[in-house]
Amino acid sequence: MTATASASPADIAVAFTQILRGLGLSVPTSCTHTFAAALCSTGLDDRDTTYWAGRATLVRRMEDIDLYDRAFAVFFEGRRSSGGEDAVDEPLSITIAVDTDDDSADGADDAEAGDDEVIELRFSATEILRHKDFAEYSPDELAQAQELMSHLRLVGAPRASLRRGPTPRRTSMPDIRRTVRSAIRAGGEPIERHHLAPTPRLRRLVLLLDVSGSMEPYARALLRFVHAAVAGRQKVEAFTLGTRLTRITRELTSRDPDIAVRAAGDRVADWSGGTRLGAGLRQFNDQWGVRGLARNSIVVILSDGWDRGDPDELGAEMERLQRVTHQLIWVNPLKVTPGYAPLARGMAAALPYVDRFVEGHSVAAMEELTRVIAAT
Repeated sequence: MTATASASPADIAVAFTQILRGLGLSVPTSCTHTFAAALCSTGLDDRDTTYWAGRATLVRRMEDIDLYDRAFAVFFEGRRSSGGEDAVDEPLSITIAVDTDDDSADGADDAEAGDDEVIELRFSATEILRHKDFAEYSPDELAQAQELMSHLRLVGAPRASLRRGPTPRRTSMPDIRRTVRSAIRAGGEPIERHHLAPTPRLRRLVLLLDVSGSMEPYARALLRFVHAAVAGRQKVEAFTLGTRLTRITRELTSRDPDIAVRAAGDRVADWSGGTRLGAGLRQFNDQWGVRGLARNSIVVILSDGWDRGDPDELGAEMERLQRVTHQLIWVNPLKVTPGYAPLARGMAAALPYVDRFVEGHSVAAMEELTRVIAAT
């Protein structure tokens, strides 16, 4: 087996899936997760075990078996490395040569190069980073992920405001002032009539990040996502939840991610501590949310749902919050785990009041979150 001894089974599963998709196979993300879980269980030492783990989880049509076999032979038995671990943006090229003359087994040496079907596959290691679990990131990969997340646009559907502006629609409210001014310029005749309509405004986005001990593998990456949201647009508020509620919007306004993250870390006193989600949400509702910050806003809670507090209190505060928000989204990094069920007391208490429950373990999951926000 030559599919890189240093790469994790999850990395290998994602990379091999990209190869199959490049060949035209339809491989859902759920199949990739299942294949990764199978590799984690079986390892990569036995060729046949790896082959059947992939074929059972990634191939869904009989006509795709031949392409799967070709890709497997090159990727796992003859894959070439290109540039080492640091060359994450350099694409890796793999060429598969297929002998199309099945009847001439003895004449393989005499076959001309033009008789071979050549399939060239290209994928970037950036794709591996997009799907890699945040918990497995190195410090260098965190910086690379920050660059990827800095391009995300967290913009929800606009809402109508109380302010009115000019509009060409004649069915709207007449603009008496502009109509009169136009009539004066035309000698007193209201030749041109003007109208007003409510102007659209962006909805406020509120991000609540769980920084408790159970979230430590993910909080450092998700904090960079929160920074990208705060630095990338207006009307974003950011808080952390642990044993207390901490507002970190001002600390994350710096365009430099390292300065912003360091300032937020200094501000948060309960990093990697306990979890009291119910008490934290009660403080948010009393001081900020119900009083106006969360009204008609998109509120996103990034947490694994593990809570040491009273689950009844968490459920009550989630109900209060949902009543005033436009959309309440819960992002759970553990949701991607095969067989995951919201059995934690906190998650089970909060879930009935959540409008959307999404994954949050990778850059690709954050990209999906931006699409969910845009669709609200």
